[in-house]
Amino acid sequence: MHKLILLLLAIPFLTLAQSKPDIKGQIFYNSEPVPFATILIQKLNKGTSANAKGEFRLYNLPDEELQLSISAIGYQTTEVKVQFSDRPAVLNIDLEIDDQLQEVEVFGNRFSHPDKIEALTRLPLEPYEQIQSISVISDKLIQQQGALSISEATRNVPGVYTFATYGNRSESISSRGFRGIPILKNGVRVHSDFRGTGILTDMQGVDNIQVLKGAASITQGVATDLGSPGGVVNIVTKTPKYQFGGEASMRVGSYGLVRPAFDVYGPLNEQKNIAFRINAALERKDSYRSGISGESFYINPSLEWKPDDKTEITLEMDYFSDSRTPDVGTVNLAENDQNAIYDLPYDVFLGYENDRNNTENSTYAIRINRDLSHKLSLRAAFYRSNLDLDNKGASFGNVVVENDVPVYNQRTRGYGISTRNDKNSVVQFDLIGDEIETGAVSHIFQVGFDYRTTNYETFSKSASAVDTIDVFNNSNSRSLPNGINFAAANEGTARSKAIGFVAQDVITFTEWFKTFLGVRYSSVETINGDENNRSDSFNPLAGIIVSPFENVNVFASYTNSSYPRTAARIGENGEELGNERYDQVEAGIKTNWLNSRLRFNLTLFRINNKNINLPVYDENWIATGFFEQGGNDQRQGVEVEITGRPLQNLEVIAGYSYIDAQYKDHTSFVYGSAPLNTPKHTFNTYVNYSFLKHLEGLSLGGGVYYTGERPVNDWSAGAVTHQGIVPNQKPFDVNNITQVNLQAAYQVDKNWNVRILANNIFDEIGYNAYRTRFINQTDPRTFSGVISYRF
Repeated sequence: MHKLILLLLAIPFLTLAQSKPDIKGQIFYNSEPVPFATILIQKLNKGTSANAKGEFRLYNLPDEELQLSISAIGYQTTEVKVQFSDRPAVLNIDLEIDDQLQEVEVFGNRFSHPDKIEALTRLPLEPYEQIQSISVISDKLIQQQGALSISEATRNVPGVYTFATYGNRSESISSRGFRGIPILKNGVRVHSDFRGTGILTDMQGVDNIQVLKGAASITQGVATDLGSPGGVVNIVTKTPKYQFGGEASMRVGSYGLVRPAFDVYGPLNEQKNIAFRINAALERKDSYRSGISGESFYINPSLEWKPDDKTEITLEMDYFSDSRTPDVGTVNLAENDQNAIYDLPYDVFLGYENDRNNTENSTYAIRINRDLSHKLSLRAAFYRSNLDLDNKGASFGNVVVENDVPVYNQRTRGYGISTRNDKNSVVQFDLIGDEIETGAVSHIFQVGFDYRTTNYETFSKSASAVDTIDVFNNSNSRSLPNGINFAAANEGTARSKAIGFVAQDVITFTEWFKTFLGVRYSSVETINGDENNRSDSFNPLAGIIVSPFENVNVFASYTNSSYPRTAARIGENGEELGNERYDQVEAGIKTNWLNSRLRFNLTLFRINNKNINLPVYDENWIATGFFEQGGNDQRQGVEVEITGRPLQNLEVIAGYSYIDAQYKDHTSFVYGSAPLNTPKHTFNTYVNYSFLKHLEGLSLGGGVYYTGERPVNDWSAGAVTHQGIVPNQKPFDVNNITQVNLQAAYQVDKNWNVRILANNIFDEIGYNAYRTRFINQTDPRTFSGVISYRF
């Protein structure tokens, strides 16, 4: 293994023979260069991008006639045939304006990797070429569906579902049976300790959302967070364009929704090597439930400078401020083994009138890309995020008992105050090699390091029994009583520093066989109170891709990742037990059809959580304070995904997942039981049809989203570990839910567009629950309209 690491680290410094360019040229419109056009040789599935001056080069091409396809946003695609004798002469290619511009596909450009995906994979590969499941949701899909939240966008990805909303205060997303997978912003964590609590953000400035599963945890080291073996969600913000344009819109809808937004971009100088972009949105809304309201503000400015054709420097800021009423939700009118969730009337709110949750989230980034040659590049980035949370709100206490009989509709009501401040930063450097040949094989490799810091402070205090309410009564007091007797406040601070070294090599032996090799070394130091804890981990990655037929990739991979958060737990002999371990095997098929317009992916996965540091109990199920290492919690399943545009005017998305998640060996939970909020089945489909002849300008779309039934809590084997768990009592299942959404849009002319959105048209009511603490209803039927002007 040490020899492998040395080989991977030595690759960039090998003396390599580089051939001269086979084709070079420049792209024009009316004698003016067209920057950043895409040049593709479909026959070879090979391409490149022009620089800011419209210049491009293609290397190492076969000695035969080739056809180049040149495309750029706002221009008609142009085909050019090139003879071998033409090379390496400069080709001057003229483009024409496309007045009937077809936007990018709902799942991104077919032929180029999505913006900033390399911040996670750290390799210059398209999703189709990776050895893991990757789904990319474009801003076009977000706009078509009118998605205003992370969960509304990511439900288009198989096996991704809402874990909980914690009283509609945040968005927590789950995948593959893991709760609260990390949500990143431009490749950096927004919350230092995910714990399933999620974040809030706005969709106005989103360029695309990337859902990566499997090996991404190795490249970024995010496996240190709860839920990350299930995947990560990366929210990518929009960056500058070098032609002037933009869009302004106004959205109004049910329950007082008013939302103006704008997007403006363009060059800042005559040379067109400096450009800007600003996105902003203001939102005000009420709720179907009386007494709930919210306001938010979002702004996303960015600046990009290309000092020469080999260097790109990008500065980004993303700021979001949200104030809303938290919704304590409803209650279950029975023991925890029976589903008796009360459908609380919409005119009843069980909190206090001054309940409020404030979120302020900002991220900053500096990215520098430098081409050292046509095959070597250096990437450097600094990311910083700040998250401030302030929540004041009601909570449910115990069921009132009269004459030894529980009265489930009567509850004590508590009140709590909590704040949290998170500061996180990442510095990342990568040296990238693209198609470097060593003898008969070629390499796409990455070597790099990252340094991460986190610093958070928390404060909370609560009173468990302020008053008593009856959920059947719509006249419960909404006034917060005076003289609340708070329990002792809890304060916490923690800091951590982590450094990681990563090396990856994609080795192509033949056109039909390549291997992936990678390794990550991480060292994490946590500074918590009076103690400093250190944890080191060494994690490998290995995989293969076999291409038995054109446009068919069969892949398999093994990933090992570590979870150092509980590494310092003490065994009965006083020894530290060390890291927990996740072993993940993933295999599948990725295929492209109809000239890559339609993609079909099939993925099978199996993840085992081993060496778990489990609590030790005595014969009366009382915790001893010691831990033992063992256990084997398992998640396995299958995911199927179809995306693309089979016809010029028809876009399709469909996905299905089966998740078999079980506690296999665990001291606290029943053998074979599923973790809380894990559905076995999820299904999603979306279709959008645009009329090209009759009714030209009209498009109709619709989606169906299904989440299967799922346990409201963990099933305890005898120890009470969390709220609402009754020892040896199987928790009830939250019912499955199917929601249907419809959209219609009309392009009045090349500037004006009108869109109508109808969500949950059959008014299907479901619930998102976090144990028994929060049981929140999904939104009922809503309507909204959007008018936008593009310039």
